[in-house]
Amino acid sequence: MSKAEGIRFTEYELRLMALFEQITGIPAKDCIVDEQLNRLIFVVGRGLAPFAVGKNGVKIRLLKNAFKKDVEVIEYGQDVKEALRNSLYPANVVEVNIRSDKNRKTAIVKVPAEQVGMAVGRMGRNIRRAKLVARRYFGINDVRIVPA
Repeated sequence: MSKAEGIRFTEYELRLMALFEQITGIPAKDCIVDEQLNRLIFVVGRGLAPFAVGKNGVKIRLLKNAFKKDVEVIEYGQDVKEALRNSLYPANVVEVNIRSDKNRKTAIVKVPAEQVGMAVGRMGRNIRRAKLVARRYFGINDVRIVPA
């Protein structure tokens, strides 16, 4: 993720990340606080999400109880496509195109037609997560899901 080096963490985010690591044993690269949906999204290194979640989600349940918020874990993405693929998991991202016009960047994400609902998520949770990640790391203003 390109802008990751330039992200400044608040004291609150640093405390959340420290507690996350203490409970899961996995260091968090980032913590995105989503006040609108009352959740915390932790970004971990590649291949570490299953270990952070724990067997049958046991560590996530501990985190939810500790934070009194929903907790989600995604893996770090080196580029826009990988970051969006990780943010929209388990939907299968087929293609990502970035469209720029004036001062706005939009990511057009193609997924199989039968997985559009999965990519958007219940109450738009997954697409919102993808938008938060895309804006934070790549300066992308909007993410659109389209059938492949």
